Amino acid sequence: MRWMSLVVVGVALSSMGCAAKQKSAAQPVLPLTTVRLYETGVGYFERAGTLDGGTDTLPVPASHVDDALKTLIVMTDGGKAQVSAVEFDSVMSRGLARSLAALPLDSDSPVSYEDVLNSLKGVELEVVSANKTVRGKLVEVTKAPAVPIDVLEQTSKSEGEKPSEPRYLPDTENDHYLTLLSEDGTLRRFRASQVASVRPTDPILANRLGSAAGALSGRAAQIQRGLRVLATEAVPVRLGYIAETPVWRSTYRLVLEPGSRNAKIQGWALIHNDTDEPWKNVQVELVNGRPDSFLFPLSAPRYSRRPLAEPPEKLSTVPQLADQTPDQIWGDNIETGSSTGVGYGYGSGYGRLGGSHRTKAPSVRMGMASVTGGESDEISIGNLADVAQSTGVEAGALFSYRLANKLQLRAHGSALVPFTSQAVEARRLTWFDEAGSPGSGTSYGRSGVRLTNTSGQTLPTGPVSIYERTGFSGETGIPRLKPKERAFMNFGVDLDVELEFDPEFRSKPVEDLKKVRFENGVMIEHYVQRSEAAYVLTNRSGAPRDVYLALNIVKNSKVQGADELDFDLESDKPLAVFAAQAKSKSQRKLVIEQALQRRSPLYSLDVNGMKELAKKPELTDGERKILGEAVLLLELVEKVSTALSDANKEVERIQSDLERMREHLKALGDKSGSPAGANPIVTRILELEDRLSKQRRAVETLEDSQREKRDDVKKKLETLGEDTPPASPAPSAQPVPKP
Repeated sequence: MRWMSLVVVGVALSSMGCAAKQKSAAQPVLPLTTVRLYETGVGYFERAGTLDGGTDTLPVPASHVDDALKTLIVMTDGGKAQVSAVEFDSVMSRGLARSLAALPLDSDSPVSYEDVLNSLKGVELEVVSANKTVRGKLVEVTKAPAVPIDVLEQTSKSEGEKPSEPRYLPDTENDHYLTLLSEDGTLRRFRASQVASVRPTDPILANRLGSAAGALSGRAAQIQRGLRVLATEAVPVRLGYIAETPVWRSTYRLVLEPGSRNAKIQGWALIHNDTDEPWKNVQVELVNGRPDSFLFPLSAPRYSRRPLAEPPEKLSTVPQLADQTPDQIWGDNIETGSSTGVGYGYGSGYGRLGGSHRTKAPSVRMGMASVTGGESDEISIGNLADVAQSTGVEAGALFSYRLANKLQLRAHGSALVPFTSQAVEARRLTWFDEAGSPGSGTSYGRSGVRLTNTSGQTLPTGPVSIYERTGFSGETGIPRLKPKERAFMNFGVDLDVELEFDPEFRSKPVEDLKKVRFENGVMIEHYVQRSEAAYVLTNRSGAPRDVYLALNIVKNSKVQGADELDFDLESDKPLAVFAAQAKSKSQRKLVIEQALQRRSPLYSLDVNGMKELAKKPELTDGERKILGEAVLLLELVEKVSTALSDANKEVERIQSDLERMREHLKALGDKSGSPAGANPIVTRILELEDRLSKQRRAVETLEDSQREKRDDVKKKLETLGEDTPPASPAPSAQPVPKP
């Protein structure tokens, strides 16, 4: 296939008069040859044919004109095509349509008959009424009273009966008067209910009203627009453009072969032709990718705003004495009363109108409080994620499927078409997220399959139906899989396989400390946790089963006892695989070693926990020495903390006594009988306030001491991990400030 050269296209917007002239004759339409559908809700439409030196049309709905103008491309083999313009009827916005037709600019309000009549003020009209035709200018539109129906007053046969209520002709309710200045200068008034028709005689105005009616229609976006390609020579070309389309979706059937990992996958695509044009022998391509595409207003005329340069003197466009006298301007001035005065002035005003649930490894809580845990980044004992296959690679950002046969699809029709049929690898299995507990009832596994995309094609996401020798087995969903990628998919309950914890087996985790570090104010212990678990595996089926158990452990682990290991990238979990023979029951034991870390902030460290840590035989002599010195420093911190707690309690007690004394003084008032300055309650209050002040200073001293001693602990622990930690004398017992 030869490279196609691009033709430079000059786009010209023709006038509405030219557009009307072009629409008078039917234009040839370039046939649609290719449709390329994307997952982002857009489609690439390509038309091919020969431009005969005249005009060829691209039928595009009004709502898609912006996309077509934004993306239109012209291609030819020889690069000789000369396209002078792409001409089209301007797409009028609702606001512009109302403005041109002199209708209210509120684009959300409905247009009433009165609005249309008011828009015709000052316009030459032809009014037909009672077989009379009158031409003239519309002067005013006013409300007209309803016309009453004559009702004969009936004589009451019974005393007290009242005459009937007056009624009105229904056509005259909400009626209007049209005041017309006829061509001979006569003022004529017509009732709108008696007017047969009102027609503007100016063709330009009539055209504007027609355009406004189309733009304000509820189906304005669906009105078919034609992009007319104006060419100078008869040459074969291809025209391509983007338009909004329904998203194509895929659905699969996976056929498993018994006793084998061979399988076949059939892919079907659901596509829709939501255009008014039938697709005849169209080549359809399905693109598995999501290129960026956006909406951009391009086709409708847009106007910029200019600032108003005002003359220095405010001048009115309406004569001051147009409809009133100076005496009327001055007014009666009744409110001024007897006062007199002289004043001069004028005023003016201006207005402007604008408008799969993923479970992570749990935190480990052992030893000291306020501890968080996770996978160790200092020690390595294995990487269980290495058992997962490498991810697939594809050339380019997109992968497309070209349908084998050209498509015939009626306008606004849909079709389910096959787009792939490939051999893939599928391993039948039984999946357990966790083993059941004894006595908690039967814990069944999930029927599943490990699907590996061994084809050379990317498989889009979609639902998949599973079929085996017995027929339909279940449904699930397939994620987007590139070549060589794989996924675990569950599609039903396996009633033949059970996996439970062995009630006879009991084991507690054992820790093996490897490293101790102190970083950024946090004590970090790196250790290997060894745990054991036993399971009872039952397979009542007449066929063997591969049983997959998801392990809630970190990737930096070792697992012994499984027949093989696997890893699920979606849930980020290691998997233990057991081979269960047909009609069998067996015990399976797993030994798991995990490289973990325990993180304890400085404020949570305590003497007992640090002493236990210092006893660990795995520590070096230097580490043990540093921890021992840190224990002595922590003891001082705890002593100060105890004294600080007592001091705060004393502050609270003094504040309580002080509050009680003040309440007593308030209750006694001036009735104590004591001379000035000799009131015992006042004396007691003064003493308590003095004690409270001293006690608060003591609390501040203890807080400073606590911070200093905790900093000493931090500095000491920060030497952990150094090759030759500096020797320092043991801290001597220091007196604790007394509160």
